Amino acid sequence: MSAKDLLIGIDAGTSVIKAVAFDLAGRQIALASRRNEYTTLPGGGVEQDMNRTWHDTAQVLAQLAEEVPDCARRCAAIGVTGQGDGTWLIDSDGEPAHDGWLWLDSRSAATSRRLAEMDGSRVIYERTATGINVCQMRTHLCWMQENTPDLLKKSASALHCKDWLYYKLTGVLASDISEGVFTFGDFRTRDYSPDVLELLGLSDHADLLPPIIDGTKTSHGLTREAAELCGLVEGTPVSLGLVDVMCSALGAGLYDPAVLPGLTILGSTGMHMRFVRDADAVVLNDDACGYTMPFPGGAFAQMQTNMAATLNIDWALGLAAQVFASQNLSVDPEQFLVSMDDMVLDAKPGSTFYHPYISAAGERGPFTNPDARASWTGLDQTTTWADMLRAVFDGLVLAARDCYQTMGSIPGEIRLTGGAAKSRAFRILLSACLQAPVRTIGQPEAGAAGAAMIAAVQQGLFKDIAAAVDTWVTPLLNDAILPDDRLTGSYDTLFKTYLETRLILPKAWDSQAQARRELSK
Repeated sequence: MSAKDLLIGIDAGTSVIKAVAFDLAGRQIALASRRNEYTTLPGGGVEQDMNRTWHDTAQVLAQLAEEVPDCARRCAAIGVTGQGDGTWLIDSDGEPAHDGWLWLDSRSAATSRRLAEMDGSRVIYERTATGINVCQMRTHLCWMQENTPDLLKKSASALHCKDWLYYKLTGVLASDISEGVFTFGDFRTRDYSPDVLELLGLSDHADLLPPIIDGTKTSHGLTREAAELCGLVEGTPVSLGLVDVMCSALGAGLYDPAVLPGLTILGSTGMHMRFVRDADAVVLNDDACGYTMPFPGGAFAQMQTNMAATLNIDWALGLAAQVFASQNLSVDPEQFLVSMDDMVLDAKPGSTFYHPYISAAGERGPFTNPDARASWTGLDQTTTWADMLRAVFDGLVLAARDCYQTMGSIPGEIRLTGGAAKSRAFRILLSACLQAPVRTIGQPEAGAAGAAMIAAVQQGLFKDIAAAVDTWVTPLLNDAILPDDRLTGSYDTLFKTYLETRLILPKAWDSQAQARRELSK
């Protein structure tokens, strides 16, 4: 046994904080996790206690160290990733200036709309190749500048979740090449852009932004204080990973220059990504929406992001669970979802239509509208519960098609991960709707794996990301589900109607938002 034969990946997501131990071939050895907690406030605020997040992360690492024999001595390096967007401010003493703002926070909805419509917004999009939306630090900082200027005055650094954890692990302030660039940078130079900051009106706060580092090239040692809390060895190298969706992309198989696949990640949110070989192949769109994020090296992931994916399924099944509960019956949510597969596949497509914009923060891909809301349309007295649930599934796969087509043509193969990947019905419907083979991967913790792969490259265990993928990812790809010819034609019809309905809904969303504001007074 090698003295250093383990890598640890930290994935601090919106719902769960995880620490996962892998061997050097990418096999998962052990996992420790803890449910995350955040607070929803009046007016759309969604915040997370930063110190609690750090202590929860340290305790998860300590639990992992206890479960894995001789973990501390065997750990070669740690990679850290976490939930994206949001704003985590610290003061000059390195303490939280406020609770962290999550990507779910919708207080800056009006600011987001103003920024997207202002002169210069197109230039921001062309520099970052990422559309402005309510989730992002740039939007949050603009709102704070207008509404809570004293908060910015007492802040010394503006971090994201993983940046905060990296600081607590190493004592080093930094951001990574994905979040730092798509928020305030130039995707061609992979560095901050003074032009973007000036157009946003944030030049005076440029000193809040930490240096950008590439975790495959740079690491810092675990501090003594962090090592004692985490049960690990002081000085253990720590690499700052990419944002969680990019680490998941690495761990789930998007990085494949030969196949040029797409990747759909269906967790709480829906991420639809295409592999792009270089900056010249990035496709910008007229609506100035979506994200573009660099991999280490020269490649990119270009993506459109549904604000809510499995949140729609959770909500729909939650309604059914409430009915059961009213009759003193209980159901296990995960088993309930699996049991719905046959019901969904047997239901008739097109009996009703569903647009999956269930998030209170609206939608951000393939269009940006903070007032967008979910809806079933086309209901009549013959509509059944199965029809409505099928419409939710269809709405999600049609939203995926909407996103991929906005980025150009649908890739020739789609890799699928996230909670919805467990559903056989969803895999079948997605393949038919996109008219492309769909492959899942036998890697249950893709985000943590991606963070660990970045640390492995930095430590010289692999010469580059491509070599790490060959060992850690390619052997785990499962056989493809091929498009069902009996369904593919139906989805052409469904998509036409889905899109036409989506394009006429904004007027209704605007009216509904005004009504909500009036009624809340």
